[in-house]
Amino acid sequence: MKILLTTLHSRFIHASLALPYLKAYCQSVCPTIQILELTLNQPKENLLAQIVAADARVLCFSVYLWNRVMTLELVSCLKQIDPDYRIVLGGPDISFETADFFHQYPVDAIICGEGEIPLRHLLSAWQAGEEPTLRAGLQRPGEDSSANESQLDELDRIPSPFAAGLVDLSRGLVYYESSRGCPYRCSFCLSARSAHVRSFSMERIKADLGLLMEQQVKLIKFVDRTFNYNAERSREIFRFILENNHSSTFHFEVGAHLLDEATLQLLEQVPAGVFQFEIGVQAILPETLQRVSRTMSLDLLADHVRALHARTRIHLHLDLVAGLPGGGLPDFYEAIDWTYALGADHLQIELVKLLPGTPLRQQARERGIFFDLTPPYGVLTSTEWSFADLERVRGISRLNDLLVNSHKFPRLVAALSAFSGSLSGCLDELNGYWCEQQLHTSSRSLRQLAEELGRYVERHVADPIQVVLREALARDYAHCERVVSGSAPAFFDQGLTAEEKAQVRQRVKQELSGLERAGKVQFFSSVFYHLPESPGRSIVTFLYVARTSVGVEVEEVIL
Repeated sequence: MKILLTTLHSRFIHASLALPYLKAYCQSVCPTIQILELTLNQPKENLLAQIVAADARVLCFSVYLWNRVMTLELVSCLKQIDPDYRIVLGGPDISFETADFFHQYPVDAIICGEGEIPLRHLLSAWQAGEEPTLRAGLQRPGEDSSANESQLDELDRIPSPFAAGLVDLSRGLVYYESSRGCPYRCSFCLSARSAHVRSFSMERIKADLGLLMEQQVKLIKFVDRTFNYNAERSREIFRFILENNHSSTFHFEVGAHLLDEATLQLLEQVPAGVFQFEIGVQAILPETLQRVSRTMSLDLLADHVRALHARTRIHLHLDLVAGLPGGGLPDFYEAIDWTYALGADHLQIELVKLLPGTPLRQQARERGIFFDLTPPYGVLTSTEWSFADLERVRGISRLNDLLVNSHKFPRLVAALSAFSGSLSGCLDELNGYWCEQQLHTSSRSLRQLAEELGRYVERHVADPIQVVLREALARDYAHCERVVSGSAPAFFDQGLTAEEKAQVRQRVKQELSGLERAGKVQFFSSVFYHLPESPGRSIVTFLYVARTSVGVEVEEVIL
């Protein structure tokens, strides 16, 4: 009996971790298992053709919020192509269905929760020509077991899919799991259902990581919900990586409030570009934290994020979630400013999703929360949040990504925030303009974005502040895209006198003679009046030095 494990990724760079785990655990009893990883951007006909070409009799799909709709479409088609296919669904987006689901979709079984034990039980029975007995984590037509999940307590019972060569290491990104479960019970998170945290043995973790580092995987992303739930354990893993890493980057989700001085001292040794920490702030209003069962010290979180920012070279990614109960838009704007001030390299702003199986989704009706019943299950309105307010957050989230997280406009963002009184105020005012001009409906090039920002400044800010903002925009733009005389955006002042132009040519000649060049050098000059380091009329010349090994570097010469 040939068995196919498959899933639909949102992008090709993603490589499945769930499917190799399942194959590693089940192949001793079902040796004919094969893995097929697909992507959503392929036409449905191509997806169907590849699945049918696998010539399997049992088709097992790993289902997530990004692929649920297409997966169910494929399932319906496959049963029409061959009614004898046995179709099994598993994954976080399908684990909490009721018996009615089987009346809507031609599915033979659902795996609820962690899949290793129930899938092996199911496939073993079918392999023997039998029907499986009832078991935790296995739901069949006619059985209502929505709360019937499975958990594997001894994780080392799963043979390493990395040692077995089951994980595609060529895509540049590998997901890695050193533990399952979470010590916290945040009601908006699926991990709130976890009974306890379980870890692979340190021997197993080091063997896997050693293999991945030896293969020089570009990015190794830990999927542990709170990686540093045990400080001593996390330090041992950090230390092992520092002692053995070749060129990989590691991404961890950590609880900043759990960090201690010993860990901070160790993290001071991490070279730039090696560690990324994703830290969930989510909310700062005490009432909100209490209502979503999120127990942590904000003071400790803030102190430790500041310490990470000041003492280490770790890339810091902080998360905020809008639409949670207990606070509205003004409170969320305060959270944006408070979190941004901690010194994050990346601030993620998103609306809460009411995921299947989470306590918050189960409490939605009594809490007056209304949400989209289709993926990604975003909140629509609640007693504290109107749809219009949520749309404002969605808009400023997009602008935050374009302006703040891109790091392309640091001077403009700082100047606009000072003018508006806060980062949240700056983004909110920009969002009003973006909505008025219907700019959220399409993407634009960096130049088009900068020119739109220039028009906003021209229309909404009066002199003398307008000149300050326009110059901040011009300086930012010149550092991220080469500017050519004669076709420069309108926010540049190119009114150099003949004498200034001569001075520029002479100074550029001097600078070029001192540069170690192995490539092309071009330059562009503009007039500035409000440089922090040189008040009054100044000429800034931007030197674009193209080197084969490092690309284009931008240097400034101020006259």
